[in-house]
Amino acid sequence: MIYKKLFILVFLLLHLSLYASTEVQLIKKQNSDSNTTLLVIGGIHGDEPGGYFASSVLASHYKILSKNLWIVPDLNKLSIQADKRGIYGDMNRKFSFVKDSDKDKKRVEEIKKIILQENISLVLNLHDGNGFYRKEHQGNIFNPNAWGQTCVIDQNRLQQEQEFGHLDSIASIVTTNINKKLIKQHHTLGVRNTNTKFEDEAMQLSLTYFAVTNNKPAFAIETSKHLPTLAQKVFYQLLAIEEFMKIMEIEYEREFELNEKELDKILSDYGVLNINNNISLNLHNIKPSLSYIPLKLSGNVFKFSHPLGSIKKTNNSFVVYIGNKTVTTLRPQYFDIVENNDKKFDVIIDGNLDSVEFTSTFIVTDEFNIVDSDKFRVNIIGYRSNAPSETGVDINLKNLDKNFSVDKSHKLYRVEFYKDGKFYAMAKAYFK
Repeated sequence: MIYKKLFILVFLLLHLSLYASTEVQLIKKQNSDSNTTLLVIGGIHGDEPGGYFASSVLASHYKILSKNLWIVPDLNKLSIQADKRGIYGDMNRKFSFVKDSDKDKKRVEEIKKIILQENISLVLNLHDGNGFYRKEHQGNIFNPNAWGQTCVIDQNRLQQEQEFGHLDSIASIVTTNINKKLIKQHHTLGVRNTNTKFEDEAMQLSLTYFAVTNNKPAFAIETSKHLPTLAQKVFYQLLAIEEFMKIMEIEYEREFELNEKELDKILSDYGVLNINNNISLNLHNIKPSLSYIPLKLSGNVFKFSHPLGSIKKTNNSFVVYIGNKTVTTLRPQYFDIVENNDKKFDVIIDGNLDSVEFTSTFIVTDEFNIVDSDKFRVNIIGYRSNAPSETGVDINLKNLDKNFSVDKSHKLYRVEFYKDGKFYAMAKAYFK
């Protein structure tokens, strides 16, 4: 089961990387027999995780059976890492005009081009907003000025008649159906019409208003920042997305029951990080810091199975993020890297000889022993030895220093292979 799950994650990693453009990650789930396409955008504001984590679940755990779904899960990636609205200012106020010197310009211009593609039929921009929207004032949190728990439209309908141009009626259908499935009764969603052209100058600079002025139906979904858990925010975002897919007659399957408990499990799974095709790290339960990770001095390639995975280089370390969550920090030891041509190495696991793929994790009950080979020098991280290569030695938990484990449970340890002084690959031994 563990190997099957890792295979699926690595497949997704490779699949997602195909759709990563220069600035904007665009994930396409489409069928060739239709041009009807829903575009879902998460992460325009870096401190609104409900939107971008919902996008990542949509990308990873939904199968589209008819028509098309395009997903941009992390539009404002650097602001997501910083957990700030916008490190270069509010990106959602740059769709009317953006200066050439603005560091957001490339991303803004690229997402505008995506929105304007002929096949884009409807746009959803995902947010988290303050409070709970109510038409009448009911206190500091429940009032007409709140943005949380709303389906936001810029106007009642598009100027040019088209299939999804009646924004007000669509928003009404979506919110009515969501309000039948609330976790708590006070979580109700309402339709907020900003009447942007006449009443809201700030919103005239926004992504959705750019879309509707170009005759593209667009809505913002705002879950409340006052909801107590990330899972609840993602729950309402996904409910809304599913309602829009039903309206657009986009058939789909999801791999889980849509409830808070199941979403908690999904959101805690950070997937796999592949580095330079010779290191594979499962990010579940990983230690907050790992030292002496064999990397190249420059040009390292990091690939994530999780759509929100990203790297930030800080001083002499590489910080690993999933969305706005810091998962671990990799402190490198630099090596030249030799190309990995051999697929497997031999290891005796609990007395049985086995052939194991490089970069994989092998399961140990009592002990393992890397079979001696003149091809490689082996370094088992956490085992103290003066030998030039740590092969032909029975390794168990008792003779491993837990300070060098990969995981917080002190059960996972690195087995590194070197060839002619160059780094070759890293396997992992997991003790049950």
